[in-house]
Amino acid sequence: MAPMKTLAPSTVTTRDPKGLKFVSIIEAAYNKAGLSEEEAQCVNDTPGLSERVTGFIADNRASNKFKNEEVASNYGYLSDYKAPKPIHEQVKIIHQLFRNVSWGLFRNVSWGYFRPDERTVAVPSGAEGLFAIPKWQTIAPTYSEAIQKVLDAIKKVRYGKFVNYRDGQINEQRLRQTAKTKTAFDMLGDEQKDHDILVVSAQFGIRHRGRSVRRAREVFSQNEFGLGAFAVGIMILTHAKRFQHYDDLWIDCAGDEFDDPYAGVRFAQAPYFGWHGGAAMFNADGFSYAYESCGSASAFVPQN
Repeated sequence: MAPMKTLAPSTVTTRDPKGLKFVSIIEAAYNKAGLSEEEAQCVNDTPGLSERVTGFIADNRASNKFKNEEVASNYGYLSDYKAPKPIHEQVKIIHQLFRNVSWGLFRNVSWGYFRPDERTVAVPSGAEGLFAIPKWQTIAPTYSEAIQKVLDAIKKVRYGKFVNYRDGQINEQRLRQTAKTKTAFDMLGDEQKDHDILVVSAQFGIRHRGRSVRRAREVFSQNEFGLGAFAVGIMILTHAKRFQHYDDLWIDCAGDEFDDPYAGVRFAQAPYFGWHGGAAMFNADGFSYAYESCGSASAFVPQN
């Protein structure tokens, strides 16, 4: 498999302009102090400098934009979900639900084995593992239609215990992928072009629990992108244990934008999966709202 393109430039080092600027600030502060030989030796010999710089970088590497849209959260995965199933098990479920999706290279694989490179795929930091997500184009002609088919499948496998509170509102005029998410899936599709079903490193929401959708988007790492209702719905179908009761962490779909004509601002909402009245549900809410019970699902492309 060819190396994956990244969503952002490669990692910045002290050889790059931004890295040189950081070093120059430290250099200026050191020179301005006017240290004597003895003082300089004391400063250099004092332990903890590396830890202080590391802590400063960790505290300030993410944007402060929308930082007030975060709340403390102890919500998690309480329905016996631990990690993604083996890819071949996920693929089997997808094919059973959507017969028009080609198995591609999965077709000749025994059920105890996926393909050689699954064992060597590096899962990026922040991801829970590998998920099988079909290209939405293999499900329906438009993205919104593909989402509707996934929601219909969730309702079917849950024997009707699923409510779509946006029924009749899921169309191309009101629901769309974010630009970053569309670009990421285009990259994945190009790199895995022989597959109807893509292998994606992702997480189910806990990484961004307690954050509003737009705050989560703001702090995504450079190779991270939000997952939309189609991808999250597929993940729920292949991992039913992830979402079984009200106290499970609800899932924001940060890879999608939803337009509610009553919101006053175009595409200022995002879809989410939650619970109401003892049944799972699908709805949309403002992207600026932070709830302790919600977290944005996201995925990653490998970095250079």
